[in-house]
Amino acid sequence: MPFSSAVSQKPVAADALAAILTKLDSGVTDSPDLVVYFFTPDHVRHAESLLQAIKETLSPKHLIGCVAESVVATGKEIEEAPALSLFAAKWPKEKNVTIETFDLHYEETSEGKTFLGWPDGLVGGFSGRGGMILLGDQITCPIDRFLDQVNEDFPGLPVVGGMASGTRGPGSSRLVSDRGVFRSGAVGVLLSGDVGMHAMVSQGCRPVGHPMVVTKGEGNIIHELGGKRPLHKLQEMWKLLPASEQRLFEKGLHLGIVLDEFAQEFNQGDFLVRNCGLMQGNGALVVGDKVRTGQTVQFQVRDAQSADIDLRMALEDYKKSRRNMPGGCLMFTCNGRGSRLFPNSSHDAQCVEMLMGRIPMAGFFAMGELGPVGGQNFIHGFTASLVFFDE
Repeated sequence: MPFSSAVSQKPVAADALAAILTKLDSGVTDSPDLVVYFFTPDHVRHAESLLQAIKETLSPKHLIGCVAESVVATGKEIEEAPALSLFAAKWPKEKNVTIETFDLHYEETSEGKTFLGWPDGLVGGFSGRGGMILLGDQITCPIDRFLDQVNEDFPGLPVVGGMASGTRGPGSSRLVSDRGVFRSGAVGVLLSGDVGMHAMVSQGCRPVGHPMVVTKGEGNIIHELGGKRPLHKLQEMWKLLPASEQRLFEKGLHLGIVLDEFAQEFNQGDFLVRNCGLMQGNGALVVGDKVRTGQTVQFQVRDAQSADIDLRMALEDYKKSRRNMPGGCLMFTCNGRGSRLFPNSSHDAQCVEMLMGRIPMAGFFAMGELGPVGGQNFIHGFTASLVFFDE
């Protein structure tokens, strides 16, 4: 197998790495092409020595990682406990896989603020094979702007990953790459060639009511839905909802923006889901993204059952669409999921194991998950964003 992973809950970083090394597949750990690892805040003060130890023991050609509130491993999610989760990959030479790590920083230049540190492999455009894994700091990396630029300049390039979690305040984050440990910006890896990389996003919501057309929208505000104030539309729909769904709306409003306006019908998974809220006084709807007149939208609800169904559906659809089963996986799940959403811990990791088998996997609970929906990259909330690698 070209992939291997392991996790340790030992509270001392050196001991955790030593335990992981005994579990990894020896065929992968002889100078792996790529190592991706995630560590809880308990190991933050040893981030530099942990990086050096991984370099000395595994001699990876490339690596990235970050601090995380909680980590993911094969079949399990470790919450509120010290943990280190590591994933190693080594592709056969005949695959001609090219790997480039990079460190991204948002800085002031003579032409204004811009991102510096783009990978050289994107010079001349995206080849159409492979993708990008990105780990960022929520405070210092305006990820929306970066994704907008990727979508515009490199159409079709999938970006999967998440924003580091588990620490607070400027400078407290830790991002790791070949070149060291950083407290700001983002780190990433660009993979190209016959890498067998496939992204999948589960947004965990289901639509309620009926699709509606935005008849007056400006920026991120919807003034009219189907010719009426959003408040009036919501009140009409509310009366028809069962009590259980009314309670879900009380916990928070969500709106799905249709991705394919030419579809005959819209089902779960056909929307880009965004948080929203009513403006006091005029009943307009503020959405966590830009909207425009003429778009089709539909209110959404999110609960454990919806999130469970959506993830299982997405995994089943992935299996049907692929000729090969995955040999490895990286998962970036929201820190609002796990035991905060589901009645049992390790829900997302166990779903992957149940439907994909016990494949090598690592990941973390993010402060925002990155992944493509409808061919465009977005930052999400309350989602599970995954990248699978072919067996």
